[in-house]
Amino acid sequence: RREPLALINLKKKNEETGEEELASRLDHCKAKATRHIFLIRHSQYNLDGRGDKDRTLTPLGREQAELTGHRLASLGLKFDQIIHSSMTRATETTEIISKHLPGVKKISTDLLREGAPIEPDPPVSHWKPEAVQYYEDGARIEAAFRNFIHRADAKQEEDSYEIFVCHANVIRYIVCRALQFPPEGWLRMSLNNGSITHLVIRPNGRVALRTLGDTGFMPPDKITRT
Repeated sequence: RREPLALINLKKKNEETGEEELASRLDHCKAKATRHIFLIRHSQYNLDGRGDKDRTLTPLGREQAELTGHRLASLGLKFDQIIHSSMTRATETTEIISKHLPGVKKISTDLLREGAPIEPDPPVSHWKPEAVQYYEDGARIEAAFRNFIHRADAKQEEDSYEIFVCHANVIRYIVCRALQFPPEGWLRMSLNNGSITHLVIRPNGRVALRTLGDTGFMPPDKITRT
């Protein structure tokens, strides 16, 4: 709901000023700033854990998070906030990254938790969740997309830089939706642990993908996808 025409009640147009007033009201509702969205996949974690609390980062995963935090800090940007999935592996990744970005507030949300966003096309043989999972997770992940991925508010004066630490399925789905690609193709992309995906949202609503799953800042022996 950031398109200026969607924010105005066109029925209330002043009869005297007409189009002139409409243009003025539209200008008042237009975004002025660019949003930079950095989507970070959590680091490597213990796959043998029974539940979420047991699926903590591995020693290598903690190294990866340190490297990602160092990379983000080296960009020299003034980050506004870090929003992260409430799952253990994403929370731990956030805590390590945030040490490199002192003063940046952290916000936890259930919306960004891992899940099955939509049935992939083409299907894969090694991963077949129950149909109900797509309905439950899909609605939540779509809500995350609508809640977080949009043009800047008209009141925002300066460009913003935001970090989202979450999961591969969530990031891949968000990228497809943001670029207006068929979301069923989300599983055709692969993301390394601790990777950085950079989306840019312009004031006119256009979205560009600067990087997808970048781990070029990591030594080859530190790169994993599990």
